[in-house]
Amino acid sequence: MQTSNASMRTDASLSGTFSFGGDLVVNRLGFGAMRITGEGVWGEPRDPEEARRVLRRAVELGVNLIDTADSYGPEVSERLIAEALYP
Repeated sequence: MQTSNASMRTDASLSGTFSFGGDLVVNRLGFGAMRITGEGVWGEPRDPEEARRVLRRAVELGVNLIDTADSYGPEVSERLIAEALYP
C-alpha cells in the first residue's frame, strides 16, 4: 500500500483549524501545559530544560495553541512557555 507524503507528515495543522472571534485562526490540535510543571501540577518540574524542549518541539510540530492556567505551578507553566518560546 502506498501512502502520500501528507499522510506521513506529523503536523498539528492536519487536525484542521478553528477561529476565535473570526480573527485568530489556530490548529485544532493544541498543547496542554498542565504537565510541564512539578509533581501534582505544583512547583518546578524535575527537569526544566526538558519542559522547554517539549514546548519548542510542540511548536515545531505545528502547535499554535498552548492551553495553560495561573494555577499550573502556580505561574510556572507561563514562565517556562515564555523562556522556551520568546520572542
